[in-house]
Amino acid sequence: MSGTLSGASAADDGAAGTSVRTDMPIRLVVADDHPLILEALQQLFGLEEDCQLLACCRTGTETLQAVKDYQPDVLVLDIRMPGQDGLAVLRVMRQEHSPTRVVLLTAGLEEHEVLEAVRLGVQGVVLKEMASHLLVQCVRKVHAGEQWVERRSVSRALETMLRHQDGLRDVMHLLTPRELEIMRLAARGLRNKSIADALSISTGTVKLHLHKVFKKLLIDSRLGLTLYARDKGLV
Repeated sequence: MSGTLSGASAADDGAAGTSVRTDMPIRLVVADDHPLILEALQQLFGLEEDCQLLACCRTGTETLQAVKDYQPDVLVLDIRMPGQDGLAVLRVMRQEHSPTRVVLLTAGLEEHEVLEAVRLGVQGVVLKEMASHLLVQCVRKVHAGEQWVERRSVSRALETMLRHQDGLRDVMHLLTPRELEIMRLAARGLRNKSIADALSISTGTVKLHLHKVFKKLLIDSRLGLTLYARDKGLV
């Protein structure tokens, strides 16, 4: 189970009718599979008067339980943990519509991990190599509803995502939804018969759609189609 540091919620002793509470601490759960990192985080946030650390977790399962039990304002989450990793935790939190904001604290991210994390609603990303006070600043910004993204870790990935979104918009202006669907399947390596079976249409219909796709996109081979789809981020 997660290491509980403070199980009590902040007291509801503010003035009646007050819409903004400035005296409430930021309620935190932190998750990392390295004990030394967890100890450092406990010490770091323990020095901050506006932070209340509720639990330290070492696995994805513990993290999800702590988020469910304490409903913290902010979760500081490592992406690489045993069992359910950080992305798996984010997926479950999204499915359960958790209001907890998330800051990723990680040694590094692959491009596809950045894109997935952003898609899943991460509000902050901090590299472990950065100064500790920047993590505290990030938590405060995220708690206030802002975003904090460490540019070195995500700039390339975000540029790729924006390029792919632009490419998708371009393609959608050229192709019908059915043509786009068939294009994606063909670009993934499916043959006409497999595409026809997947979409419950005839192979002749698949050929007709592909012919239109090739003509509209000025492509003359399946290899060209695959390369085009990858460049646009469609597969």
